[in-house]
Amino acid sequence: MILEALGSAVLGLALAWAALHRLSHRLPLRALVLATGVAGALFGDFVTHSALGPGTVLVSLVGAAVVSAASLSLLVRPAGHFRRRSAPARV
Repeated sequence: MILEALGSAVLGLALAWAALHRLSHRLPLRALVLATGVAGALFGDFVTHSALGPGTVLVSLVGAAVVSAASLSLLVRPAGHFRRRSAPARV
C-alpha cells in the first residue's frame, strides 16, 4: 500500500509538471500547482482504494490520475481578458 501511495504521488507530480510545462502562463505559483497535483493524486488513490478494496492497483492509479487532473484544472485561469459590462451598458 505504501508503494501504491508513492506511485500515485509520483503520478500527481508528473501531471502537475506537465500542466506547468504546457500552461505555465495560465497557472498560479509553481509550488501551489505541484502540491495540488500530488494532493489530488493521493486523495484520488485513497478514495479509489477505499471504494474498491485492495488488489486493484492499476484502477487506483487511474482514479488518482483522474482526481489529480480535475484538481489541477481548477487552478487554470482564463486565457483572455473579460469585458465586464452590465446588460444595460450595451445600449
